[in-house]
Amino acid sequence: MTDILSELSDILEERKRSANAEGSYVAQLHAKGLNKILEKVGEEATEVILAAKDAQSQTTDEAKHDVVAETADLWFHSMVMLSHLGLSEQAVLNELARRFGLSGIDEKASRVK
Repeated sequence: MTDILSELSDILEERKRSANAEGSYVAQLHAKGLNKILEKVGEEATEVILAAKDAQSQTTDEAKHDVVAETADLWFHSMVMLSHLGLSEQAVLNELARRFGLSGIDEKASRVK
């Protein structure tokens, strides 16, 4: 599962360093800066929410596929954000692994305010 995330992360880093913003959507996002990237993350998060609401009421294969497709867009743009900030997908996976086996209530209570 993490192979595709690792491969995508490598490509995103390569595109971040690319000077050719004309030929790469990712390079364009990096050139426009963090605010544009965050705008895309927010847009995709909203689209996931709307798709999920539709999937709950419609229960068609197309509606379910839309949730998956929109979630893929959200993950992609979140990875662009991580790349822009010099963070990796592995940092997120490590955090998920750290939380594995903890109750959500205990994990949330352990966070520093």
